[in-house]
Formats: sequence, structure tokens, C-alpha cells
Amino acid sequence: LPLLEYCCTVWSPTSTGEIAQLEQVQRNFTRRIAGCREMTYWERLNYLKLQSLQRRRERYLIIQTWKVYKKLSPNVSGIDFKDSGSRQGPRAEVPSLNHKAQRSKASLFEGSFSVRGPSLWNTLPAFVKVSPTKDTLKSTPGQYLAGIPDWPPTTNYSIEHNNSLSEWAKRRGVRWS
Repeated sequence: LPLLEYCCTVWSPTSTGEIAQLEQVQRNFTRRIAGCREMTYWERLNYLKLQSLQRRRERYLIIQTWKVYKKLSPNVSGIDFKDSGSRQGPRAEVPSLNHKAQRSKASLFEGSFSVRGPSLWNTLPAFVKVSPTKDTLKSTPGQYLAGIPDWPPTTNYSIEHNNSLSEWAKRRGVRWS
């Protein structure tokens, strides 16, 4: 599974079809585990205490955004952070694309780290954003993410959204930043 996540800050898919194809790998593997055969993929993830591959990739995007915020990684995307008050924590500015851009370029732009990283970052509560160390950050989102349903798009299952943390935040009306 690590190969399906390697360098995901560069290539992480955004279309539901591509996400479902990647999830199919983990879905097929977990189906072979004793006692899990009759469960749905979502039930298996819960039972095995696993995150979907999509959620894991988004977690990596959040960690990379935190590294940029803490100046532990170069800010090649030019992400601008602003302090929005102690309750909300720092906010990342999501860049905008020229309205005249072709739809194909807009799709690539929206799927880029410079857009997805800040978008995911802005869904997090302040206590996650201000984690003092990378080790703390790695455990804190896990605790926070455990409270958000993880129902990735998969083949032959229908859901009404794409399972992204950004999407869940919109659906729940959550606004930390």
C-alpha cells in the first residue's frame, strides 16, 4: 500500500473514478482477511481500524502543508498563511485561477497541492494546526479524523459525495477557518 501513497502531494487523484480505482486495491486485499468477506468495504475499514487510501493521502497533504507552515519544507507553491485568531488558528490562502482558463487547466489546478493542501488545512480546527512537532501532528489529526466518517468512493457502491475532508466539512457546516 505505501506505493499507492508515494509522493501523493504531487499526484493525488481528485476524480471519483480514479479514487475508486485506487481504493479497489485495498478493498480487494481486505476482503481476503478472515471474518471480513461478508462485510462492505466501509465496514471492513471500520472493523480493521484502517483509513481509506483517499483519507491517508489527504492526511499526507495536511502534514506537508504543516511542514510548509513551520518552514520545515520549502514553500514552492507560494502558500500564504495568515493568523485568523486563536480560536481558528492559522489560515492558508487558497490561490485562485484566472476565470478565463480552460476547464482542463482548471481541473489540474484544483487538484494541485497548492490548492488542495490549503483547502484541507482550512478545514482543521486550531488544535491540529498548531501542533508543536511532526510526531504530535501525526497523532493529532488521527484523533480528529476518527470522528469524521470515512466512506470512500468504490466500484459498485454509490455515495453522494467524494469523501474528501473538504467535502465533509461543507456537508457538516463546519467552519474553523
